[in-house]
Amino acid sequence: MAQIVLDQVRKSYGDVEVVKELSLTIHHGEFVVLVGPSGCGKSTTLRMVAGLEDVSAGTIRIGDKDVTQLEPKDRNIAMVFQNYALYPHKTVYENLAFGLRMRKAPAAEIVQQVKWAAEVLGIEHLLDRKPRQLSGGQMQRVSLGRALVRRPDAFLLDEPLSNLDAKLRVHMREEIGALHKRVETSMIYVTHDQVEAMTLGDRIVVMHQGYVQQVGTPLEVYDHPRNRFVAGFIGAPEMNFVEGEVTRIDGTPVFQTSGLRVNLPGEQWSKVQGPVVLGVRPEHLSIQDSGEISARVNLIEQLGAQTLLLCDVGEGIRLRVLSGREDRMRGDMPCRITVNTQKMHLFDRSNGNSLLPT
Repeated sequence: MAQIVLDQVRKSYGDVEVVKELSLTIHHGEFVVLVGPSGCGKSTTLRMVAGLEDVSAGTIRIGDKDVTQLEPKDRNIAMVFQNYALYPHKTVYENLAFGLRMRKAPAAEIVQQVKWAAEVLGIEHLLDRKPRQLSGGQMQRVSLGRALVRRPDAFLLDEPLSNLDAKLRVHMREEIGALHKRVETSMIYVTHDQVEAMTLGDRIVVMHQGYVQQVGTPLEVYDHPRNRFVAGFIGAPEMNFVEGEVTRIDGTPVFQTSGLRVNLPGEQWSKVQGPVVLGVRPEHLSIQDSGEISARVNLIEQLGAQTLLLCDVGEGIRLRVLSGREDRMRGDMPCRITVNTQKMHLFDRSNGNSLLPT
């Protein structure tokens, strides 16, 4: 195991800066997920840690060693790619053993390491097969095993589940989480899928346009997003956003806009006034006869155990409401919505920063 430290790391291609002064520490044995939309700099960051991209500025340390200028082979890290990168003419055993043979490891060690990795991943029965005889999930296990046999200081995983179907992605996600607990090695995992980030990471790093937007545990980031981008990117279904302003009515702060008015109880909103964006997650809205918001059901999405309602409120305002299984609602039916005011967020309309005191 080794601690990985990125200190004011930058990456530029000519005049285009794709990673902008990133500082981050991944602790011994920690599973950290870099998440964000395409082009945010997450894969470039991972490739800099691996040594596959040069660092324009800053330093990278793995353990007690400065690896900023070292070749990938000298960093003792293992990388798992999206496309598996298996040798099609070699058996699973030969694919697993290849890296050890290139490092001139003793034959007995190669046998021992391959056997251990195959047992950990449950692929002992596949050792004599070639990649064309494997399913997508089996190929991904072999790809993980090839990294595992080296006993690296850190695993770097670059969107390893992107090529799998939805059901297999869930299964492999569980296997990667179990693998991390078993080997207790530092892992950096890159994905654009916020569900993978939430379910796998000890901490998640949300990136956007080359900047780190927020670092924290999954629930910290979910419950206390630092800005509107993080609030909208993390969570499914997506958070509802409504532009309006905060005024005072009889001394009480009130959020209001066309067709929507919500009281803001509690001390945290006492100093807020003027143009804002209200944010509230679909699960923090509910359909109740006594609800303070008048709405009309536009669309119903049955999710099995839950129901997602898209409700029109006022002019151009649509709220997503996530509830338990809801059979009584129909399209174009009037309804009333209640807001859990303890779970609301307000964001500065100009810069998107959260107005909720930390």
